[in-house]
Amino acid sequence: MTDIENKTPELANDKAENQMENAPESHIGLEDTTVADVVTALESGNAEAVRELIEPLHYSDAADLVEQLNVEQRRQLIEYAHDVLDPEFLVEVDETVRDEIIEHIGIDSVAETVAELDTDDAVNLIGELEEEDKQQVLDTISESDRAIIEKSLSYPEYSAGRLMQREVMTVPQFWTVGETIDFMRQMAEQDEWAVPDLYYEIVVVDPKHCPVGRIPLSVLLSSRRPINVSDIMSSDIKLITATMDQEEVAHLFRQRDLVSASVVDDEGRLVGMITIDDVVDVIDDEAEEDIMRMGGVREDDFYSATIDTTRARFSWLFINLGTAIAASLVIGMFQASIEQIVALAVLMPIVASMGGNAGTQTLTVVVRALATKEITPANAMRQVGKESMVGVINGILFAVLMGLVAWVWFDTPMLGVVIAMAMVVNMVVAGLAGASIPMVLEKVGVDPAIASSVFLTTVTDVIGFLVFLGLGTLLLI
Repeated sequence: MTDIENKTPELANDKAENQMENAPESHIGLEDTTVADVVTALESGNAEAVRELIEPLHYSDAADLVEQLNVEQRRQLIEYAHDVLDPEFLVEVDETVRDEIIEHIGIDSVAETVAELDTDDAVNLIGELEEEDKQQVLDTISESDRAIIEKSLSYPEYSAGRLMQREVMTVPQFWTVGETIDFMRQMAEQDEWAVPDLYYEIVVVDPKHCPVGRIPLSVLLSSRRPINVSDIMSSDIKLITATMDQEEVAHLFRQRDLVSASVVDDEGRLVGMITIDDVVDVIDDEAEEDIMRMGGVREDDFYSATIDTTRARFSWLFINLGTAIAASLVIGMFQASIEQIVALAVLMPIVASMGGNAGTQTLTVVVRALATKEITPANAMRQVGKESMVGVINGILFAVLMGLVAWVWFDTPMLGVVIAMAMVVNMVVAGLAGASIPMVLEKVGVDPAIASSVFLTTVTDVIGFLVFLGLGTLLLI
């Protein structure tokens, strides 16, 4: 081996290290420095600097940037850089912020934006508008585009028909691979509404335009041109009805590991395609909605005006006030006992708090399991039994611990027995209530994420105070 051959690996390694050192750092999402630079440029009125900062941003980063600005800065940015912003940024921004932007730029500008979007994004944007504005946008766009969007808007909100894109690459069964590839190239040169910007598979249809198979692009491109598409297509095709709820769609994608799926109407004809990028948004939106509802706030609460946020939260807090009064009435029933033994007043919040926290843990697990379809009629009672048993075990453990603490603290052994017994009862009730309340609400058609926590708090507080103070009155007085 020559000297050059000996040195080659070292030179290669040195070159690689130098490339890594000199390579720019990789960032995910919007950088704080970019936000600061844009704000500085806006404050100084430097429109050119704003445009130079905005133009290279991905539309989702541009949406994040706009959301971080105040109302006046948003308007200023739109005036300076509206022509360099990707139209899709308007789809990505929070609904409250989007309303502000639309009010500022006008409906005519919205119509121009719609014309540049895929049908699923266009439907999403138009569907959020007021009826008057919605009709004005539809009247402004071309007749062919309007017909497509109106058809999608005719489907129920939060359904697959609203989620899908109308552009689908389809071919008949009797075509060859070569004809299909040539057709794809030809369609790419046609009007942008006729073909999707991004797709993962070709849908094979029969003469009635009903899907009969699918061909992943990887399979198509690795097949020879003379081969018939019917020979390489997969007949294992999962069809989604246009009226299917978007949560069901997300569940199907998660269960089957899909990246795209065909959408059909009631007659089984192909009407659109749902892709994984839209399903990811649905999963994120549904998770956000559930966690917000459990806290009694709205999804757009962060960007809402102070008075709107106050008004939205008042009703939830009013309901909680009612549950707190119910718990206070229980305490009032034992006022004489508390006056005689002050230790009861000191210790009773512990019983209610432990029950509430234990119930919340169970509630969180069960609400999530219901949302992901993990709880079924076959395993529902098993889950209730499991959570009840967890309550028994934790109740006994904490009963022993808190019983000893109360005994030492107040030098009253029987007080330790009382709080230990109350702790066991309330922890068991918390586990049972946390598991069963969401299931019952789901059964009667009420969203468990909205109402479960109110009922759970009431149960754990009332039962906790009632058992503790009742046992205290019976055994200590």
